[in-house]
Parts: sequence; structure tokens; C-alpha cells
Amino acid sequence: MNAKVSNNERRVFLQSLSVGCAYCAIAPAQAKLLDYKLAASEIAKGTWAVHGANEYFNLDNGGNIVNVAFIDVPDGIVVIDTGPSKRYGEALLALIEKTIPGKRILRVYNTHHHPDHCFGNQVFDKNLIAAPQGVIDNLASEGEGFSENLYRLIGDWMRGTALVIPGVALEAGFEEVGGRRFSLYYLSGHTSSDFVIRDDETGVLFTGDLAFMFRTPTTPHADIATWQQSIMSLDSTDRELIFPGHGPQDDKGESLKQTADYLHWLDDNLRNSVEQGLTMNEAMDLPIPSRFNSLSVLRTEYERSVVHLYPQLEDSIMQEVIVTR
Repeated sequence: MNAKVSNNERRVFLQSLSVGCAYCAIAPAQAKLLDYKLAASEIAKGTWAVHGANEYFNLDNGGNIVNVAFIDVPDGIVVIDTGPSKRYGEALLALIEKTIPGKRILRVYNTHHHPDHCFGNQVFDKNLIAAPQGVIDNLASEGEGFSENLYRLIGDWMRGTALVIPGVALEAGFEEVGGRRFSLYYLSGHTSSDFVIRDDETGVLFTGDLAFMFRTPTTPHADIATWQQSIMSLDSTDRELIFPGHGPQDDKGESLKQTADYLHWLDDNLRNSVEQGLTMNEAMDLPIPSRFNSLSVLRTEYERSVVHLYPQLEDSIMQEVIVTR
């Protein structure tokens, strides 16, 4: 049966068709936009690095600002950190399967509880994910808040991401995984629980965020004095190569020197500012020495550190004044 179509109905139909076509055109572009395009480079025999951008979280990088690694051991694969989202974890797993086909994941280590390092956990078997109890407790306590914040910062990159706590609590000094021995170090300073792994076969030391290379250290949970002690401990650790939490691999210990130098200046600068009676905003505006110009995200992370550290320094340095009437 034929029916007449009014001009208005025709216009609505054409508009809906146009919107549909536009959606079809946008959808592939959006899918492409949300592709992490991860790549692996071999930094030691059978040891593959996936480097993140030396940036802050944004919609362009999708939170891909972190270094993760995977290791081909005799009987399987060991993964160190899992990235900022489920989507990243999926891309990482696909990269692992492409790079080392036919082997299963035997262990996943989380170096600490910051979200860029462990929010890809849900792609892996929880019972294979291991960390010190302190990392597990920190993630259980703060993970949901981190998740909400990342959703605000990177939007759809986080779609479907859910918090997964490691299923294995570690406390031993070493672990045999798939025919390979790993030495395990339980430190703190960047957070209250920082976990460092050394592959005893290759000598690669995976420091997490106790070491930064050409990237300004972050301090939301930092105890700077303890962090400096951990850096000294790592500097004396036998190793062939350092794989820091951010930045390129380091065969000379430069990541430890850079991190220690910046933390020393930051602590002195903020303490002097408090002693001079500067406000937090005035401290934020102070110049940063030019020797740190090679560190990315410098001004942003410095200002964040003022927010993180200034109130507690004021409490510890400034004497309480008791007013009596």
C-alpha cells in the first residue's frame, strides 16, 4: 500500500539518516582514537619493555604514562605492572601473546598501588597477581578513589575498568617463577609500600616509581627522607640495568641520581619557604633550577608537590601559638 509522506516527515527521516551515517563515520575514528598502540622493545635477553609517555594523564595518552615489562622465563611469562585501565591491560596482553606466542602468564607483579601501574589487573588471573601486603592494603583502601579520579581525567579510556586487588601477598626475599629466580625488595618512600624486583638471570632491576628518568617525580604519598634512603639502598644493589617506573631504561644509575637530586632540592626549597613564612601559592611561584629542565612535567609536578607536602611541613616546622585570655 502506498502512503503519502509529508515534507516534515521526510526531513526528520533524512536527519536521522544523516545522524546515523555520521555515527558510523565517527565510531571507527573513536575506536582508533582509543587504541594505545603499545610496542615492546627488548632491553635484555627475553626482557621486553613497554614505555609510556613522559607526560601527565590526559585524553590524548589515555593514561599511558607508565613503564611496564614482561619477561620470557623458561616455563612461561612474568609481567611487571599492568597499566592504567582495562583497555590498556587488554592491549598489553595482546602484545605479550604476539611477542611470545604459546606461553602462559605465570606471575604478575604490582610495584605499588598508584593507578597507572595496576589498573590493568582485571585482564589477568587475580591468583597470579602478587605484591607485598602493604601494596595490597593501600590499593584496597584508595583504589576506588583512584578509579573515580582516572575516569574524570581520561574518560572513555577507563570504560569497563574495575579495581582488582592482587591475590597473592609476598614477604619472602626471593621467588622462583617458571624456572627463573627473582629477588624481591620491600621498600618505601614514594609510597608507604614500594616493591622492587630483580631478575637474577639478567640483572635487570625493576624499581617502580622509586626511580624516575627524565620525568619529574610524583609525591602524593611521599616520605622524602625514607625515599632517599631507599634510593641509597637501590644504588648499592647489584644490577646490570635499571628499568624505572617512568622514562628510558638506565644502565648507569642516572635515574637514581636524578630522582635523589630533585627530591633533595624539593625538600630544601619547601622547608626554606615555610621558614620564610611564604604561603603555599607563593611557594608555587618560586623558580625551579635550570638543571631540572630535562625533566618533563616539571612545573605541574612541582606545584602538585607543594599541595601534597606543604601543609605537613608547616605543621612540623611552625610552632603552635597558644593564645590565652
